[in-house]
Amino acid sequence: MAKQAILSEDAPAPIGPYSQATRVGDWIFVSGIIPIDPTTGELVAGGIITQTRQVLQNLQAVLNAAGLNLDSVVKTTIYMTDLSMFPEMNQVYAAYFKPPYPARATVQVSGLPKGAQIELEAIAYAGG
Repeated sequence: MAKQAILSEDAPAPIGPYSQATRVGDWIFVSGIIPIDPTTGELVAGGIITQTRQVLQNLQAVLNAAGLNLDSVVKTTIYMTDLSMFPEMNQVYAAYFKPPYPARATVQVSGLPKGAQIELEAIAYAGG
């Protein structure tokens, strides 16, 4: 199957040699998204709540470029620099997704690009 790069001008441009997302058949693989404001190219100010909102808005923009929305997401992986902030992140996350929720893993890491507190990657399904 051929790979197709997906690019949204409403999400931050990649900061390295990768696509915002790649489509293969009915599957969309979204690269790790950090809380960058697409209009400024800078990390959003504020804590985990603000950063989680920005990450999910960026995810929506990438999915929209593929003709999809958050309902298409079947799996997410979340990387956080401090799992003590999990309840706040989870509260924001729950406001963006609805049942049936995507499968999810959340992992604490020692650091993320640009000093972000959160990064999220996703897999979405574009088929029926």
